[in-house]
Amino acid sequence: MKRALIVRHTPFEGAAGFRLPIEQAGYDFHRINVSDPEFPAFDWLDPDLVVVMGGPMGVYEREAHPWIDGEIIGLALRIAAGRPTLGVCMGSQLIAAALGSKVYPGPVKEVGFAPITLTGAGRNSPLRHLDGVSLLHWHGDTFDLPPGAERLAETGNYSNQGFRIGDSLLALQFHPEMGEDPRFAEWLEDADYIRAAGTDATTLRADHDRLGSAAVAAGRAMLAEWLAQLPDYYD
Repeated sequence: MKRALIVRHTPFEGAAGFRLPIEQAGYDFHRINVSDPEFPAFDWLDPDLVVVMGGPMGVYEREAHPWIDGEIIGLALRIAAGRPTLGVCMGSQLIAAALGSKVYPGPVKEVGFAPITLTGAGRNSPLRHLDGVSLLHWHGDTFDLPPGAERLAETGNYSNQGFRIGDSLLALQFHPEMGEDPRFAEWLEDADYIRAAGTDATTLRADHDRLGSAAVAAGRAMLAEWLAQLPDYYD
């Protein structure tokens, strides 16, 4: 059975709505936390699929989080080998760093449900399922588009909301997995971050309840299509 590994930087940012399409695509579902003792030594080339999730830390905060350097090295090895890899939010930033791009604070904190704008390439990719759908954004960092990457999506404040390289690498700055996960309540506890983004927990909770199910449905459709087109390493 194919093996999918979810890399978590914090316990409340897991696969969420993505778990169902991953399992439906025939993957045995596993997770590893960056705080786990085995994380520094695990083999990044071993899983058939790696999904790198988000987290509240910045990729450039390497002194505070010494595991970041090892994760970037591991991702670089996996990407160079062409192994299927998906990054979400901080995961997308780590992928960008692994490809040699700079990651840095963006112009504003982008927090809340809002649609993305697809590029021409995005409309001809699995992201087409997300067109016109309000999705959760929760970030204040951005990155330069890596060499050879195909830009898929943008918003008014962030031009690099998603990119891919070939069929096996997909990086998303937003959170199409979120909208029905009860752990969202823990996200809402970061009052200072939410306030700095110009919104409030009451608004975010109401939008989550109103828009979340449609966001997750679109995110699952996107992921199912992306997984279906991955190269078959079992031929």
